[in-house]
Amino acid sequence: MEEEQNKSPLLHYWGNTPEEDYYTLQGIKSTKSFFTSPRGLTLFTRSWLPSTKTPPKGIIFMVHGYGNDISWTFQATPIHLAKKGFACFALDLEGHGQSQGLKAYVPNLDLVIDDCLSFFNFVLTQNPEFQDLPKFLFGESMGGAICLLIHLKRPKEFNGGILIAPMCKISDKVKPIWPIAQFLTLVARFAPTLAVVPTADLLEKSVKVPEKRIIGGRNPNRYFGKPRLGTVVELLRVTDYVSSKLCDVNMPFLVLHGSADVVTDPEVSRELYKLAKSTDKTLKIYDGMMHSLLFGETDENVEIVRGDILAWLNDRC
Repeated sequence: MEEEQNKSPLLHYWGNTPEEDYYTLQGIKSTKSFFTSPRGLTLFTRSWLPSTKTPPKGIIFMVHGYGNDISWTFQATPIHLAKKGFACFALDLEGHGQSQGLKAYVPNLDLVIDDCLSFFNFVLTQNPEFQDLPKFLFGESMGGAICLLIHLKRPKEFNGGILIAPMCKISDKVKPIWPIAQFLTLVARFAPTLAVVPTADLLEKSVKVPEKRIIGGRNPNRYFGKPRLGTVVELLRVTDYVSSKLCDVNMPFLVLHGSADVVTDPEVSRELYKLAKSTDKTLKIYDGMMHSLLFGETDENVEIVRGDILAWLNDRC
């Protein structure tokens, strides 16, 4: 019976309550639409807004991680932040979720960064009342690395960043070992979309609570295949670049990492905290927590992480 229930379809990570009804119950407003980037890609976007008539405390531009999307468990965080007075916006990256592109194929993260910046600027153009509010970046895993790259490209555009287990370096525990990595890099020149890179099950390695692992596994838009050669080579390039530029980071930031994270390396978050030029920087390493801090942990642990995020934001708004 339990196995049959696990296989039955879910409309949303919270169950089968319709979206609009669920958002109303949560006391927020939400929209979804498609945005065409300057390079012509059709990208799926969402917003989560406070339902109160008073202006938001701040604007949060959010970036999801590799293989994930903004319509399943990722929503839990912006819904919570909207309930606390923050306006949140996010898009499915190229090749992810409901956006255009071959699933999980990201050959050039520089173009993805341009997509994100174009969407964020579009949001501000469409909502001029947000222009003078504090603006923050928020990124999970690969999204954390993208946020750092956005900051390095536009160092004065955002008031700070929240980095959740940022992929400043891919952990050796999930990265292909030598000489496989070198061989795959060579093959990627000729077959970049080939999905053959041997890696550990990221959901298994990221989510601690078994019941939540089941929910995550029922995401209809999540990519569960092997990583594509071109994507892996690009992530290796970008993480090498980010790790070489940690000393150039000069924005207020909060970086959160689990000590038991085997997907991204918590030591690199410590290095980011140590090397960054920022005078306003906060690092928290949670003992025993894994990669998925904001969904995959116990509810008690998730509330601890949420509380730290809200306290940091409220202190800067």
